[in-house]
Amino acid sequence: MKFRSVSRLLYAHKIDMGGMPVRQPLPTQQVQQIDPFLLLHHADVKAPSHIKPDHAGIGPHPHRGFSPVTFIFKGGVHHRDSRGNDSTIYAGGAQWMNAGMGILHSERPPHDIQERGGRQEIIQLWINTPAKNKMDQPAYFPLAPEEAPAFTSNDGKVIGKIFSGDVMGVKGPIPSQTNVNAATLTFKQAGKISIPLPTHHNALIYLLDGKLKVDGFGLVEQLHIVHFDNDGDGISLEAIDDTRILLLSGQPLNEPVVSHGPFVMNTQTQIMEAMRDYQMGKMGVLIEE
Repeated sequence: MKFRSVSRLLYAHKIDMGGMPVRQPLPTQQVQQIDPFLLLHHADVKAPSHIKPDHAGIGPHPHRGFSPVTFIFKGGVHHRDSRGNDSTIYAGGAQWMNAGMGILHSERPPHDIQERGGRQEIIQLWINTPAKNKMDQPAYFPLAPEEAPAFTSNDGKVIGKIFSGDVMGVKGPIPSQTNVNAATLTFKQAGKISIPLPTHHNALIYLLDGKLKVDGFGLVEQLHIVHFDNDGDGISLEAIDDTRILLLSGQPLNEPVVSHGPFVMNTQTQIMEAMRDYQMGKMGVLIEE
């Protein structure tokens, strides 16, 4: 296996998202996207104890033209949407939504968040959708932690969970409109693993915590994206400390991207149409009981 070299490191600076502090390593002023990946937000927040969970978190809001995906590391997320989906997924699981032509959803803490430690740690990832699928019917795919297929490294110190695509020969159950591989990996100190990746995919890892040694590059610390060059067919990682990462690879779409708030399309006209359709109620209604 020829290991990929590192193109760049992207630090996850703190930003404010409507009163919620999140870290954003993508996009940055230097990098607008790592096609097909548009945005990555990492939040680790205390759920308010003085507010009912149904009134905390993120209220109803629309999306069109991409897949907002939430990976849950602590606590849980209660998802409801305008297509009638209503489910709670806890730490170790994921919620994957193909927004398609348009959908409203909310993401609240679960009713039992305080009994589960009172913290929510999540990553929200935006995956672009091919132009031909942007107006498909929306679809929602919840994956409970016990439903995610897993693998263990040869040294027994790395455990991976696969959500979509194929990593280390293990297939994830979530169908994606974009050709992607998505997995979380948990390293014990000194754990090592080499991971094959399709040569035509763009690839990155994000370190939630800990430190890794990347073969051919060196030390990478927490809260960084490692964006790899497309010059090999795999990556090799060794944990200096206990470390959790999100591993992503995807076939680039090589299509124009025009975005405005929660809509990601290919032209400015399509953005205007999305805003009009949302205001006219064509993306549905979400009334939270």
